[in-house]
Amino acid sequence: MNTWTSSAPASTMLLGEHAVVYGEPALVCALDYWLTIRWQPRHDRRLIIHSALAEHDTTLDELTDHPQLRFVLAPLRHYASQLPGLTLTIDSQIPHTMGLGSSAAALAATLIGLQPLLPQSPGRLDQFELGLTLIRQIQGRGSGADLAASLYGGTVLLQPRLPTITPIPFDPEMTLIYSGYKTPTAEVLKQIKQAWDPLPELRDSLYHLMGDTVRQAVKALALDADAQKLFSRLFNTYHGLMDALGVCDLTLAKIVYQVREQGLAAKISGAGLGDCVLALGQIDLPGYHCLPATITEQGAWHDAP
Repeated sequence: MNTWTSSAPASTMLLGEHAVVYGEPALVCALDYWLTIRWQPRHDRRLIIHSALAEHDTTLDELTDHPQLRFVLAPLRHYASQLPGLTLTIDSQIPHTMGLGSSAAALAATLIGLQPLLPQSPGRLDQFELGLTLIRQIQGRGSGADLAASLYGGTVLLQPRLPTITPIPFDPEMTLIYSGYKTPTAEVLKQIKQAWDPLPELRDSLYHLMGDTVRQAVKALALDADAQKLFSRLFNTYHGLMDALGVCDLTLAKIVYQVREQGLAAKISGAGLGDCVLALGQIDLPGYHCLPATITEQGAWHDAP
């Protein structure tokens, strides 16, 4: 039986962290680091997965879970009755210590890789909506912003209430600066919920202001003159709003202001309380792991005929 490959890129949030979970828009981009799955159909009902994170051997009829492979197993479970047995080999060049949407890339690569096995191929928005449902089944909440970037490629505007996913022409030089540690997103969200539950109206106003900042940033990118300058100001503003929310710690604040001392805009990228700062431009900050954040226009793909 024929084999094929599917692949999906990493991602990072430009603007929209936290507020996107509550229905506000987000700008997110696909990065040129890839997760790849090699698909080999079998003549039985076994499902065998090889990856650096885990080895798993189960069946499509009694598909057992694995904590390291949930975002691959979830779409396979959804379509299990339509599938033959499979051997999947997963390779990833996405740095696993940094929050670059590796789980969303795994989900996107699986959704795209399943297409040759399905009687009707779903469109990208259908794949996004199924993927978002699966994300929420796995982790309880989520916006799917990183999944949107992995599926579509480039820079996209996600408006989650509809939902719509709109390509935005934006391809700057960027650098991710890793703080050296990461607080799990679920833990960050739990802390924020506890802190803001006594002040729901103020919290909602803050999220709406975050959304307005994203909307103004999209408008700024449509300007011919001074677009970069205005976008940079709004980029810095969003960091201030994340600080107000409570997800900027001392290490992140130091990184942000060291970057700004060199004339570049900078903000937290991701949930905060660790992980990365995103700088608009190329920079090498001594003492930190700095990773070029190159946008790829290519979204998830497969090479099956």
